[in-house]
Amino acid sequence: MESFLLVFQFLLQILLCGFLCSISSVKDTITATDFLRDGKTIASSDGSFEMGFFSPASFMNNWYVGIWYKHDVPDKSVVWVANRAIPLNNTSGVVLKIIDPGQLALVTADNRITWSTNMSRPLAVKNPIAQLLNSGNLIVRDANDTEPENFLWQSFDYPTDTLLPGMKLGKNFVNGQEFYLSSWKNEYDPASGDYTFHCDPTGYPQDVIRKSKVKVFSSGTWNGLRWSGVPGLTKNPVYTFTLDFDERKAFYSYALLDSSVISKLTLNSKGMLQRWTWDDKRKEWHVYLASPADTCDNYGTCGALDPSSSISLIVNPCYEF
Repeated sequence: MESFLLVFQFLLQILLCGFLCSISSVKDTITATDFLRDGKTIASSDGSFEMGFFSPASFMNNWYVGIWYKHDVPDKSVVWVANRAIPLNNTSGVVLKIIDPGQLALVTADNRITWSTNMSRPLAVKNPIAQLLNSGNLIVRDANDTEPENFLWQSFDYPTDTLLPGMKLGKNFVNGQEFYLSSWKNEYDPASGDYTFHCDPTGYPQDVIRKSKVKVFSSGTWNGLRWSGVPGLTKNPVYTFTLDFDERKAFYSYALLDSSVISKLTLNSKGMLQRWTWDDKRKEWHVYLASPADTCDNYGTCGALDPSSSISLIVNPCYEF
C-alpha cells in the first residue's frame, strides 16, 4: 500500500510539473532575436488573447497579422489587425520582429517592410520588446520599463473595428490625435470600410456613426449622466461607461462589471454598432445591444424634431448572466 502511494505521488508530481511548465512556456513577447512567424503565435499571460497570422477566408490568399480571443472562445474572433490595408499574398519567410530603433515591423523574405508601428516618440531604447497584454493591448516598450506612460507604441491607440474594455474613443486636444473605430470593407476584407464610429467632441460630446464624412447616426449630446438621445440606455449587468471631458481631451471608454464576462463593441461593414457578449454555456456570441434599431434611427431620416431622429437600441432582454 505504501509503495502504491509513493508511485501515485510521483505520478501526480509529474503531471503537476507538466501543467505548470506548459503555463510558464506561453510566450507573450517578441524580441529583437525572437520573431513571430506563420504557424506560431504569442498569447497574453492569462490566455485571454492570442496574436499571429490569419486569413479571413480559406478561399482567399490574403494574410494578415491580428489579435483574437483565445481563452474559452473557440472561433477566431479578430479584434485588431496590423496590416489591414496591405495583405500578404503568402507568409513564406515573413516575420514580425523588432527593428531599430525599437519598432515592430512586418518584414518579408526579401527584407521589405510591409507594415510597422508608428512610434509616438522615435527614441532608441536598449532592449525593446513587443508584448501582448491581458487586456488585448499590444505594446512596444523597453524590457525593463513597464510604466504605461513610457510605452513606445500601443495598439489601443490604433483601433480597427472593435472597442475592448480599457480602450478609448475621442480626441486628444493637445496633439490632435483622434481615436475611432472603422469598419471592415466586408466580412473577408479587414481594410477600412465605409463606416466610422467617433466620440465627436464638437460642442457637447456625442457618439456618431459616419458614412465617409456624412453623419448618419447620433447618440445625442452628453448631459453629464448619459447620452440625451438614448433614454433607454440605463444601468445594466454587463458594463459601465464613462466620458472623460475637459480642455485637454474628450474620451469615451467602458469597463466590464464582471471580469469573467467576455464582451466587445464592434462596428460592422453595414454601419451597425453591436455589443457582443460571449455565452459560455452555448459557446457562441450573442448581440446584447445594437444600434441603429431601424431605418428611422438614421440621422435626420424622420426630421430634425422627430424624437426618433436620435439613436434607439435593440437590447436583448433574455440574455442571462
